[in-house]
Amino acid sequence: MSQEQALRGLKVLDLTRLLPGGYCTLLLADMGADVLKVEDPFGGDYMRWFPPKMNEESIYFLAVNRNKKSMRLNLKDERGKEIFKKLATQYDVLVEGFRPGVMQKLGLGYEEISAVNPGIVYCSISGYGQDGPYSQRAGHDINYIGIAGILGITGYKGQPPVVPAVPIADFGGGGLLAALGILMALYHRDRSGKGQHVDISMMDGVVPWLANIAARYFYTEEAPAAGEVDLAGGFICYRTYETRDGRYLSVGALEPKFWANFCRL
Repeated sequence: MSQEQALRGLKVLDLTRLLPGGYCTLLLADMGADVLKVEDPFGGDYMRWFPPKMNEESIYFLAVNRNKKSMRLNLKDERGKEIFKKLATQYDVLVEGFRPGVMQKLGLGYEEISAVNPGIVYCSISGYGQDGPYSQRAGHDINYIGIAGILGITGYKGQPPVVPAVPIADFGGGGLLAALGILMALYHRDRSGKGQHVDISMMDGVVPWLANIAARYFYTEEAPAAGEVDLAGGFICYRTYETRDGRYLSVGALEPKFWANFCRL
């Protein structure tokens, strides 16, 4: 079976906005899942309005929403809630990315939805998880990687932190981890018949990406600093160098034989 057909027959309700949830359901859609994006009638996914646009549609919205269907539904209206609950009985997965507590206030939290569909896999993506002291804090990718510690060690020695050009927490800690969590929950459902609530914290999701950094810290008790991390400026054999023509060369010659060949050349 090809990757495009791996999840054929799986039905997913996507209530998310912006990048994390959109990327999660994009991965599922690309693997064959039938994804229905449910947007509010007052503007929908905020990503639709980000410039630049192609035929009145944001290219950023298009980038993470291919292979999906879309509908408008007012979840603050009682009739809208009834329609949504009826939809939920026909779907395998629900993905939402609101601030913790919002879906419960609407009467559409995991308890309410699992009551009408016990087998549903209900995934919630948020900055800091569904509970805890940070759960109600607003934030974006830069905040999550900052608190996780990634931002503080990214950049050059003695210089301000450098913000990565790609949203690491949105795509990696959020979207990718959510897709993995959903697939694990579906595997559990296949064996038990029961759905689950998958709680994805984008900040928690990127902390494990510091595994090698943390291992060195716990062993040496030396705090890492920007420009000194082995694979981010610390090793001269794993660094970028400016060339004579004003461009840059990325050197990744960790193995001694490759470094020797590079120096010889």
